[in-house]
Amino acid sequence: MSAAGDRLQETARRTARALPGVSNGRPFTPQLDVYKVAGKVFLIVTDDPDEQIITVKHDPELARACVHGYDSITPGRYLDKRHWISIGPGPGITERLVTGAVEDSYDLVVERLPRRARPGAG
Repeated sequence: MSAAGDRLQETARRTARALPGVSNGRPFTPQLDVYKVAGKVFLIVTDDPDEQIITVKHDPELARACVHGYDSITPGRYLDKRHWISIGPGPGITERLVTGAVEDSYDLVVERLPRRARPGAG
């Protein structure tokens, strides 16, 4: 079952909010809901009814495979197109895929943080 745009976005938001140390806001524009861990972006949810996408950090090799494997996954809309992908509603875009993409993005960002800056460190 494909996730519709609004459900895709709500799944991404719910997943991000459940992760440790996450903050969110709209630092760039009112249409971009940005989620960060330790001040580093890992998810952007676009609040545009004509373009219901999320953008997440992704391993470059896996990102290439995702872009080729799904019509509604494209290189990252707002950030480095090698390390970020944008996901929109479409065939094969399930809630499970969205949840996994958000969690993987968070993990990639946390792995690159100094140990003392990681959620739960202290």
